[in-house]
Amino acid sequence: MVTIQGKKVGNIGFGLMGLTWRASKLSDEEIFAVIKAALDAGCNYFNGGEFYGPPDHNSLTVLKRYYDKYPEDVDKILLNVKGCMLPGLLADSSPEGVRASIENSVRLIGGKGRIDQFEAARKDPKVDIEVTMKAMGEHIQAGDIRGIALSEVSAQTIRRAAKVAKITAVEVELSIWNTEPLENGVLEACAELDIPVLAYSPLGKGFLTGQVKSFDDIPEGDFRRMLPRFQPEVFETNLRLVRKVEELAARRGCTPAQFAINWVLALSRRPGMPTIIPIPGASLPERVRENAVERELTEEDMADVERIFKEFAPVGDRYHKHGMELLDK
Repeated sequence: MVTIQGKKVGNIGFGLMGLTWRASKLSDEEIFAVIKAALDAGCNYFNGGEFYGPPDHNSLTVLKRYYDKYPEDVDKILLNVKGCMLPGLLADSSPEGVRASIENSVRLIGGKGRIDQFEAARKDPKVDIEVTMKAMGEHIQAGDIRGIALSEVSAQTIRRAAKVAKITAVEVELSIWNTEPLENGVLEACAELDIPVLAYSPLGKGFLTGQVKSFDDIPEGDFRRMLPRFQPEVFETNLRLVRKVEELAARRGCTPAQFAINWVLALSRRPGMPTIIPIPGASLPERVRENAVERELTEEDMADVERIFKEFAPVGDRYHKHGMELLDK
């Protein structure tokens, strides 16, 4: 376990997005069982979003109902929340946008102080990061939120933001499926500034689990149907990477999902790396329990993954055109 903002959190966290931002709606009872499983497994660093689902059924409204039913669990969770995103996935990190998003998030979750970390889901290209940080800092002083995080930002942006405010976490996509943070200086900047990293999609949006064998396995309405790496014309090529991960997992005696998550954990233990907490999502308690298993990967395991990187590279961008344009380069 590690200590962040004075709270002990597990080495593996939990991503809430898939519980409410999905084609088929889950009931509160189903969602509550998943949340309980995550807490029982020690995965108490939660990552959610103001816009992860409709106004009455998103990360925050679901957590409010969960807290109403299980008030004893409120203090067990370290909660990071994404906001500052308008309909159509348009970033708004202006002071007015920050205020509107934070005030709405506080209202949705049922009161001040329940949001440990708040972050703009994407950097607003129209607003200097220093302006956004100052605006968020005012809401810390007001007691609305307890800390400021960053999401999908460049190393330069991290350093600029850290000069204005204390940054409690940086969220990036990091996995065997996406190694950009290893190459673009983001992890280096976080290590230098002692900022923990939240690694979202450590399972490559489910691809590395090996359970999605073809494009047709992706349900209708699932956002992955829009992503370049999941398209039929490149699917089989990208599946070669998954087969290699399956081989390594079998040798280690674990599932492909466990191998992929523990590869991220192994990175965190290497010299010069920041604390990295993978935050896999799941919609079933048994998947939560599977993802929470920690396995010690050997140097041989890590070297084998490095060899995979030399032989295979995922084909296609991480996101569709608009999603790529939202990234802070």
